[in-house]
Amino acid sequence: METKKILFIQEGEPIRENLTEKYKDSGFEVIGVTDDGRKGIELITEYKPEVVVTGLVLAGADGFEVLKHVAKTKGTKAIVVSAIKNENVIKRAMDYGARYYMTTSIPQEIIKERILNIAEQETEPGESFDRKPSKNVEEKISKIFISVGIPPNIKGYSYLREGVKMAMDNPKIINSITKQLYPKIGEKFETSASKVERAMRHAIEVAWNRNRIESINSVFGVRAYVGSEKPTNGEFIALIADKMLFDDA
Repeated sequence: METKKILFIQEGEPIRENLTEKYKDSGFEVIGVTDDGRKGIELITEYKPEVVVTGLVLAGADGFEVLKHVAKTKGTKAIVVSAIKNENVIKRAMDYGARYYMTTSIPQEIIKERILNIAEQETEPGESFDRKPSKNVEEKISKIFISVGIPPNIKGYSYLREGVKMAMDNPKIINSITKQLYPKIGEKFETSASKVERAMRHAIEVAWNRNRIESINSVFGVRAYVGSEKPTNGEFIALIADKMLFDDA
């Protein structure tokens, strides 16, 4: 297997250490680990890594400056891993060329899968991977929703299920959740994008208010959430879609 170069530009030592350790034996040569955006840009210029994993709040230069530099570097792709969940910030990062935007609360296994995806793909931003759901996908999604405590009689149930199917067909749509996923679901169900977003949020809150955290973690196979911590709509959809695709592989 051809070794690929990867660079981590991350705020927070534990995050950087964990990510680096996971890629030592995964076909990657870690060319650098830094929390300084300016240093990261220098390393990109020198080594031209296939993948750059960057945060946004960095010393020297912020993550947006890093993304601008990546966009000008042929053969280099970027993924953002940040604690920031603001949708305007996410949109800006995607507009700057990030292939994925993932928050630090996402399990490391999912982040690793996304990094491996962008390392291998040759498509341009916005294009989809050729991965299709199985025939029984709706039944499988429904079983997961019931397990985690989302009742089928609320609107968010149907919207989330449709979102998972869309994310399985095109994983990158999660990074355009406001501009593409919500409006497309709204069009199908003859409602507005904002009502789709609110109904999804309500469905997730219902599940978490039922104190089914252990059931939720057992479904995902990792201890993804603790206490009252709740995923965003996009995080929840991505987690279910990834589980479905992994189980179907």
